[in-house]
Amino acid sequence: MSEVLTRVITIDGPAGVGKSTISRGVAARLGFTYLDTGAMYRAVAWFLRTEGTDLDNPDEVEAALDTISLKLKPADRQNGDVGVVLNGEDISALIRSPEMSMLASSVSKLVPVRKKLTALQRRAGEHASIVAEGRDTGTVVFPEADCKFFLDATPAARVARRAGQLRERGEAVDEEKLLEMTIARDRQDRERAIAPLRKADDAVLIDTTDMNVEQVLREILETVVKTTEW
Repeated sequence: MSEVLTRVITIDGPAGVGKSTISRGVAARLGFTYLDTGAMYRAVAWFLRTEGTDLDNPDEVEAALDTISLKLKPADRQNGDVGVVLNGEDISALIRSPEMSMLASSVSKLVPVRKKLTALQRRAGEHASIVAEGRDTGTVVFPEADCKFFLDATPAARVARRAGQLRERGEAVDEEKLLEMTIARDRQDRERAIAPLRKADDAVLIDTTDMNVEQVLREILETVVKTTEW
């Protein structure tokens, strides 16, 4: 049997910078699979909290992770979020709150969690061409990716976008609290000892503060065309 030729594009960046929207768009236009690694960390965070797992006990965390079956569903047409089924239960609507985002950042520091999810993510890249979105996809998960991008924007711009998304879903938003949580998560993601959020040396930096979705998509796709022979 011949080896399957797959391609990997990574799109990293801080919370609320538009990674999900852009990654979905790039994947759709190239015919690639969209891999939402953030949803995987949120799902694990929800699971460990629900199980009452002691996060300070690596053996207990690892034992809990050995019991999970994690599957991603195609993005919802209405809100655009990738769905998650954990141990047969659809928890898609339970993992998208700002609080769960903070908890996901906390559990992502744990060695057993990183080991488990990095292996699952790499496996996905072995079977299909993917656009992997997250915080360490270009630095840790897929260091040899064909193309790498790092999106950034000011905290204020990111909060405004996230607040708009939440309001579209009918959720009340305290923008001041959301800004505090965004800054706290930035610090937590960048300062963690394991796989901290940072731009890969060979990633293209795109500041999306004053760009719309179509402009970002165009820049990424033009870069892909210029730097690859696909």
